[in-house]
Amino acid sequence: MLATHGLSKKYGARAAVKDLTLEVERGEILGFLGPNGAGKTTTIRMALGLIAPTAGRVEILGRDVARHRAQVLPRVGALVENPALYLYMSGRDNLRAFASVLGGVSRQRLDEVLQIVELKDRQRDRVSSYSLGMKQRLGVAAALLHQPELLILDEPANGLDPAGIVEMRDLLRRLAAAGSTVFISSHVLGEVQQICDRVAIINHGELIRLAPVAELLDASGEFVVHSERPEELLKLLQAQRWAGNVRLHDGAVVTSAPGGRGRDLIKFLAESGHWPESVAPRQQNLEEIFLTLTEDPK
Repeated sequence: MLATHGLSKKYGARAAVKDLTLEVERGEILGFLGPNGAGKTTTIRMALGLIAPTAGRVEILGRDVARHRAQVLPRVGALVENPALYLYMSGRDNLRAFASVLGGVSRQRLDEVLQIVELKDRQRDRVSSYSLGMKQRLGVAAALLHQPELLILDEPANGLDPAGIVEMRDLLRRLAAAGSTVFISSHVLGEVQQICDRVAIINHGELIRLAPVAELLDASGEFVVHSERPEELLKLLQAQRWAGNVRLHDGAVVTSAPGGRGRDLIKFLAESGHWPESVAPRQQNLEEIFLTLTEDPK
């Protein structure tokens, strides 16, 4: 649905995006993550043809955006940062204004998108009376008017309170369930972990990791050991080279395993007289993984 090939963008001597190559598969939600200034919005603007790349290219639906912009961009819905809305107009009239520019949007389609974003009951109210979450959902509704095959969202949860974040999460889940392909840039990592199939993480304009969310969460290589004598067990493990960054956490011992295998860890513990109450792989959350991957060396 979306592919970048060696995509780069320079501003003078500064490289905002460096040789970025990735693909978004049909029907998936891909999270595009990175610290502030990592190049996320620059990448999205190049994908939408708003700025020209210094090198490389973007393809949407298999066609080069630079050469076939008029053919591919009408098949894309986008929300880049905060939506530009007419606050003095109703939600429905805002959508009618956007629809008049697009052309060919029926009254039935207006009803459909208002239903999708759950604003049908507030469609006649002025947008100035909407919460920030409702405004963001109205912006998504505008992006959905022409039934795009690909939806590109840049920080759709930006500035939302917890209730608004939940509203946006539920909306994206509904869109995915209906078969939409979504490319989402976000810094709300807990939400990305819950709704995305894969994540691409960039730092200083470079892609540093592209993987399924489930694979990232299962890749810590550490085990959580509950034991009756955690302090003694900690000292024992600290003397083992393979134990790595062994430590106490919430009353349990977190450690690596010999050969990376849990059964070998259990065998070692038993032979050392420390029969564990439980041994389980440790799952990191996406925020921990993100911070580890994007931490600048000191």
